[in-house]
Amino acid sequence: MNPVSATWNFLYKTYHRLASPREFYTIAQYTTPVFGVLAFVLLLCGAYLGLFKAPADYQQGDSFRIIYVHVPAAWLSLMVYVTIATAAAIGLIWRMKMAFVVAICSAPLGATFTALALITGSIWGKPIWGTWWTWDARLTSELILLFLYFGVIATYYAFEERKTAEKAMAMLAVVGVVIVPIIHYSVEWWSSLHQGATVFAEGGPRMPADMLTPLILMIFGFMFFYGYALFIAAQNMVLNNERKSKWVRELVTVNINTTH
Repeated sequence: MNPVSATWNFLYKTYHRLASPREFYTIAQYTTPVFGVLAFVLLLCGAYLGLFKAPADYQQGDSFRIIYVHVPAAWLSLMVYVTIATAAAIGLIWRMKMAFVVAICSAPLGATFTALALITGSIWGKPIWGTWWTWDARLTSELILLFLYFGVIATYYAFEERKTAEKAMAMLAVVGVVIVPIIHYSVEWWSSLHQGATVFAEGGPRMPADMLTPLILMIFGFMFFYGYALFIAAQNMVLNNERKSKWVRELVTVNINTTH
C-alpha cells in the first residue's frame, strides 16, 4: 500500500472510530489529560512571557498586555463557532451522534470565550478609546455572535425530544456561520476603531518577536484548553445519552467494583 493510500485509510478508520460514542469515550480518556497538561504549560509560559518579559508598547504602555487574553479569546470565539457549524452540518448530513455532541458541548465554551473577548475588549478600550463601549462594527458583530451562541444553546434545550433538539440546533448553527466572515472582515469593510490584523497580517506579523511569542503561546494554550474542556463535557454527555447502552452499564459496573 502506497503512503497516500495508507494515510487515507488511517484517517478513514479514525473518522469512523470517533463517530462511535464508545470509541470516542475511550479515546477521550487518554486524550483529555494530554490536552490539559499542554494547555497548562502553554498558558503558564505565555502568561509569564507576556506579563513579565515582553516590553511595554511604545504607545499603549503596559495596558497592551491585555491582548494576551483578549486576542486568544476573540480567536477562539470564531474558531469554536466554525467547529460547531461544521459538526452541525456533519450531523445533519450523516446523522452522526458525536457530531451533535461536539456541537452542543462547544456552544457554552464558545459563549464563554466570546464574553471574555468582549469584556477584555471593553477594559482595553477604556484607556485607548476613552470609552467602555462603542457600537463599532467589530464589537457589534462580536456581540451578535454571543447572542447567537445563546440561541444555539437555548434552541437545543427548548425541545424535550433529543433528535428534534439536535436538528433544530444544528440548522441554526449552520445558518449562523455567516457571522464569522462578517466579524473577520468588519474592520476592512466598515470604518472601525478596532485595529487591523497584527498576527495574521498580509506580509507577516506586525509585532516584534518578544511580543509575538507569548501571544502565539497563549493562542495555542487557549486552543488546547478548549479541547480539554470539550472532551470532558462530551464524555459526560455521551454517558448520559448512552446510559441505556450495554457498554455504559458495563463501564459503571467496573468503576463501582474498582472503587470498592
